[in-house]
Amino acid sequence: MNSFKAIVHGKVQGVFFRDSTVKQAKKLDLTGWVKNMSNGTVSLLAEGKDNQLKLFKDWLQKGSPLSKVEKVELKWIENTEDPFSDFKIVF
Repeated sequence: MNSFKAIVHGKVQGVFFRDSTVKQAKKLDLTGWVKNMSNGTVSLLAEGKDNQLKLFKDWLQKGSPLSKVEKVELKWIENTEDPFSDFKIVF
């Protein structure tokens, strides 16, 4: 299991990006969270198997059907001490 944090830039708020992110993460059996930031970006943390995380990373480059992703800043990190049990939207 590995993890990454990402910040997604572009038209990613108000276009069902978070909801689509949760659905995609669950489809790939990932855990973590996603949330809107005040500066218009979306921040997330994902944990799971390497191959599933790589597929998720690729999906983030495209995003939801209505979004327009301009850039994804991604940083691989150590797993958290308290693993997540689900992938959800946080506020």
